[in-house]
Amino acid sequence: MSDNHHEPNEPAEPLDTEVTGETVNVRRAPRYGRFIAVGAALGIVIALILTFAFPENDDFDRGQVFGFLLLGLGALGVAFGAVAALVFDRVLGNRSGLAIAEHEQTHHRPDEDA
Repeated sequence: MSDNHHEPNEPAEPLDTEVTGETVNVRRAPRYGRFIAVGAALGIVIALILTFAFPENDDFDRGQVFGFLLLGLGALGVAFGAVAALVFDRVLGNRSGLAIAEHEQTHHRPDEDA
């Protein structure tokens, strides 16, 4: 048997629980990291498509062309994702509501025998 469980004959420790409620304003916000990651992935995919969409260059091989495009389009994709998250935050930012948050504190009751 686990140490965390009491035997049926043992008295349980006297505990007091206080529950307090507070009204809070809840607002939904976009996950900026996900928007930025999707923008970066979009930039990578576009760079890959553009690398193979045009004939191979005599001065640069496909890996170098992909690297150049990845630098530019990856940065643009990250910026696009961040701006999209900001726009969503502004548009959906007005959607907020009130909720009740309950805080529960449990503490040992002083010994009544002492």
